Amino acid sequence: MGRLPRSMWNKIWHGILGKARDPHDPELGHKLSLVAFLAWVGLGVDGLSSSAYGPEEAFRALGEHSYLAIGLVFATGITVSIISFAYSKLIEHFPQGGGGYYVASQFLGRSAGVVSGSALLVDYSLTITVSIAGGGDALFSLLPLEYQMYKVPAELAAIVFLSFLNLRGLKESVQFLVPFFMLFIVTHIILIVGGIGLHIADFAPLIERTQEGFARGHSQLGAWGLFVLFLHAYSMGGGTYTGIESVSNGLPTLREPRVATGKRTMLYLAVSLSLTAGGLLINYMLYDVKPVAGQTLNAVLARAFAGGFSLGGFAVGEWFVYILVLSEAFLLLMAAQTGFIDGPRVMANMAVDSWLPRRFSSLTDRLTMHNGIILMGGAAFTLLLATQGHIGILVVMYSINVFVTFSLSMAGMLKHTVSTRADHADWKKNLLIYSVGFCLCFFILIIMIVEKFGQGAWLTLIITGSCVGICVLIRNHYRFIAQRIKHIESRILQVVAPVAHAQHPRPVAEFDPTKPTAVILVGGYSRLGRRSLLAVLRFFPNTFHNVVFLSVGVINSEFFKRGEVDSLERRTEESLKSYVAIANRLGLPARYAFRSGTDVVFEASELCVELSRQYPHAIFFAGELVFEKPSWFDKILHNETAYAIQRQIRFAGLAMVILPLVLHDAGELSESEETSLSEAES
Repeated sequence: MGRLPRSMWNKIWHGILGKARDPHDPELGHKLSLVAFLAWVGLGVDGLSSSAYGPEEAFRALGEHSYLAIGLVFATGITVSIISFAYSKLIEHFPQGGGGYYVASQFLGRSAGVVSGSALLVDYSLTITVSIAGGGDALFSLLPLEYQMYKVPAELAAIVFLSFLNLRGLKESVQFLVPFFMLFIVTHIILIVGGIGLHIADFAPLIERTQEGFARGHSQLGAWGLFVLFLHAYSMGGGTYTGIESVSNGLPTLREPRVATGKRTMLYLAVSLSLTAGGLLINYMLYDVKPVAGQTLNAVLARAFAGGFSLGGFAVGEWFVYILVLSEAFLLLMAAQTGFIDGPRVMANMAVDSWLPRRFSSLTDRLTMHNGIILMGGAAFTLLLATQGHIGILVVMYSINVFVTFSLSMAGMLKHTVSTRADHADWKKNLLIYSVGFCLCFFILIIMIVEKFGQGAWLTLIITGSCVGICVLIRNHYRFIAQRIKHIESRILQVVAPVAHAQHPRPVAEFDPTKPTAVILVGGYSRLGRRSLLAVLRFFPNTFHNVVFLSVGVINSEFFKRGEVDSLERRTEESLKSYVAIANRLGLPARYAFRSGTDVVFEASELCVELSRQYPHAIFFAGELVFEKPSWFDKILHNETAYAIQRQIRFAGLAMVILPLVLHDAGELSESEETSLSEAES
């Protein structure tokens, strides 16, 4: 018998996404991981891209009191420094990654963890949507008005393109974006440094205008009024700080030593974001930038800086404006990359903890979390379609979820610092950092909810709350099913335990590959594989001379990120040896076979074909959980692996018998199950 044929769809799929990767390759971690520079591009781009809209929102909120922007420059730098430093410390505590979800879960409890995780999922969906919509706005602002009808379709196409790019793999998607990232850096250095350099002589008049503005504002609004206006503008610029957490969430993708690489990446991000946002605010003041319909403030600033410059009759300045705006558009499109990198990773972490369907922790043969990537892309696609790319609504929704996670992360680290102060000499410094960070983040969160409640804040609260509710229902379902299975397994152990500990086991005949063989697919030894063995003996008495236990070690995101593939294989082999011991005590010759991989159906099917060559008279058996009254979500939360393997191996002419385990609502065994166990006991 040959190998199982791959479908035409699988051939096309691998042609698009690339060949499968070998998880046992010792160089694989090095090949897939990102050095600090590539991490700055792939993860830090989300934070840096916020300079395209965050400073603008803050400056617009000042209105005629633009002289207050000088205070925003310092406030922005301080805020970025505090949050970045706090997350650098967080990286030390959680070198395996996880960011705000792990912090909230471990230090504040599971309830806070699911809120943080849900906020992150909505946040990363909106990261994609906001970035694509912002990039589309910048790009189409260079085109005539009649082209606006194509903006939303182009943005939707960009989401689909990035989804496929990430299904190929992380490093490939990041390397593709490097040239555009560097174009943004170069053009903005020219704009910021050049703009300040051309106005060195104007700083003295600028200080005078600022002093006059403060005096005029004080007479109009009073000291308290000016302070409230400044706080309002500061909170409206909260989008500037979005994306800082992405490095801590994406830590497993970084090159070893991960902690050092992560902290270096965080430093790159903090410095570049502070200088870019602060530099743009200063230039807004120097050029006295005013809003222009249909243009971003950065486009207005670029035209004021270089729009009239020509060289030999060639409009160099206007071309610079086009290139700068295009670089912003591309950077915003690139920022969507963070949602595809970190969103599925958060989903995988939550799936391991049973807050989400467990299939979201699985990997493809390209070692990407395809389910998470597809869902994030689909959610972004839906949000963009529903809002028609309205950047104002999207930024409000985005910022609120970011600061929910920030606040919970700061609170968690604050609590951890207090509880472990006896073990750390620098706990007072950390306490100060986390206290200030929590106050800043929580203040911005409350202000944005109150002031923007009718402009999209209510919607993001409903979406995030619904996500929390769904996660709680999923976890409760898994816990309920686990309790029912545990009850049934305890009944099975009453039969198996006497056999396992029998003083005088039955004699075992010699294993004969030419005689009828029962090949039983099992999971870990603590699962219901022992029940499958008893069922085979009951339904096929005196039929099989040999028994072979088959298992697949599934390499999901949890094992791969921690480098535990070899450990997984050892545990799989140990569990199979325990099955062999039970069969031998029943007098049955037994062997085992196993594989490890990312796709349990494909690996198990291939192994079945190999075993059919060794044991020509083999019949395959697999247990399957069957619900008495299945609901629509049972198929989503529980994959029908046995049926999928059965469908696959039939192409090789192999027979498989499904052994159903009927799970009743009361969690009791059916009459046939009780009969099976009673006969096994005898």
